[in-house]
Amino acid sequence: MDEPKPAERHYERRISSKHHRAEYQAAKDAPMEHKPRLITSRSVAPTVHGAGPLGRFNSWLAVHITRAVGTMWAAYLFVLIALVSFPQAMQAFLHGDTFVGIAWLSQSFLQLVLLPIIIVGQNVISASQDARAEADHITLTTLHAINVQQLKMLEQQQAMLKQQREILDLLQARGITMSTGEPGA
Repeated sequence: MDEPKPAERHYERRISSKHHRAEYQAAKDAPMEHKPRLITSRSVAPTVHGAGPLGRFNSWLAVHITRAVGTMWAAYLFVLIALVSFPQAMQAFLHGDTFVGIAWLSQSFLQLVLLPIIIVGQNVISASQDARAEADHITLTTLHAINVQQLKMLEQQQAMLKQQREILDLLQARGITMSTGEPGA
């Protein structure tokens, strides 16, 4: 015999703030009142380092350093810097000191060169995600406007149907049939 399965519990998979859950519930409760908004990195930056002068400076500095290091030109520069110590590392490696050769490869070359290349890749990915987010925002805002119009039309239609029902009820109460327009027999 098959045993009955216990009732499945629904677990919230998203980790969201109370503020988000409240806004989400308000949007569900009053969809016509909801206004879609675009969230950009500028609107989120104050939550990372703070909205004060020091927080703004820290955000500004971090973004500018990331932009400077996150270029292929920085990767090329780091290759040149790493190659300065390459002859000594190769000499040590050839004399049996593999530790120095591997340390140069991992610390001087890979870390210096891969860092800006990874940042460049992240910038490319981020740019495509930002473009998609902006396009999605426009689409969702348009869909929201259409939905608000549809809800207004449905409310108007519901009011008209209610008025028609009231007129029909009034006519039936007076004994007038709809087929002939004359008093019923």
